[in-house]
Amino acid sequence: MPPQSARPERAPVVLTEADEQHAVLTFSGILDAQTLPELEELLSDRRLRQAGTWVWNMSGLERIGLACAYALLRAVTHAPETVTVTVHGARRAVQRTLRHAGLDTVVTIEE
Repeated sequence: MPPQSARPERAPVVLTEADEQHAVLTFSGILDAQTLPELEELLSDRRLRQAGTWVWNMSGLERIGLACAYALLRAVTHAPETVTVTVHGARRAVQRTLRHAGLDTVVTIEE
């Protein structure tokens, strides 16, 4: 029998809604170096790039690694200038990591 992974089967980030006006990314569990490739692939999704408003629902996110926070920063800074990003429901530790990466300068972090 193969060893059981400690990670949940559910993806840590899912594009739950997307149209020309807005896109919603829902985060859950832990985003770290192991999930970075999956995160970067999702952030390059064409549907996300077409939306003018991004909402990041981070209420289910327990922890985010600095490398993943920087990937989010790169996605925002390489997006069209007209994109606005709002972070909803992030725990204090997650907010701290986002701020440490400089995301608070380019996104709105709501308490």
